[in-house]
This record gives sequence, C-alpha cells and structure tokens, in this order.
Amino acid sequence: VQVVESGGGLVQAGGSLRLSCQASGVTFDGYGMGWFRQAPGKERELVSCISDGGSTTHEDSVKGRFTISRDNAKNTVYLQMNSLKPEDTAVYYCAAGPFFNCIISGAMDYWGKGTLVIVFS
Repeated sequence: VQVVESGGGLVQAGGSLRLSCQASGVTFDGYGMGWFRQAPGKERELVSCISDGGSTTHEDSVKGRFTISRDNAKNTVYLQMNSLKPEDTAVYYCAAGPFFNCIISGAMDYWGKGTLVIVFS
C-alpha cells in the first residue's frame, strides 16, 4: 500500500494551494480518507475527513477555507486550501482508514510521508 501526497509549497498569506493524495494497493472507494497536519513543536491534528460515500468534516479553524474532495476513479483525495494563514504552516499528511477513526481518533490504517506547506506573511 502506498499513500503519496503532493502539492505542498511556499505561499503568501491569503493565497491558495491544492494538495493531492494518491493511494494505491487498496480498494480506494471502500476507505475513508483524511488530511492531518503537524506544525513545528505541536501535536499532529486533524484537518479534514471524507467518507467513502463523500460525507465530509473539517476542523473548526479551517471551515470555510479548506475543502476535502475525492475522485475514486483516480484513487485520489484533494485538499483545496484557500485564504491561507501563517498558522496553517505545517507538514500535511494524508491517511486512509475508517471514517469514524478519522474523526474520533486519527487511528488510520495507512499514512503518507507528508508534504510541507509554508505560509508567509
């Protein structure tokens, strides 16, 4: 199983980025998918989750700015990030697992290695 993120980079505050995550070796459309992030010196936190059926949830600080979506035909999940703030700076991780676990515990089955997002003011 491979989970590979892409799309991170350096962006000015107020700008946008779209992260992509492709999962292989799993029955993609049977898995919930999640985006998590870890800022320097902080614990990893949930950003967004999407169920196999397309239900979504977002952490409060990103609601209205970030959108998670998935394309099952491409085995890919996306995180569209708009109105970025310096506090969004973190390594963003994609993970596959039960939707319930994504929301409640973060105990996902498969993880990518992360992609770095840096937002400067």
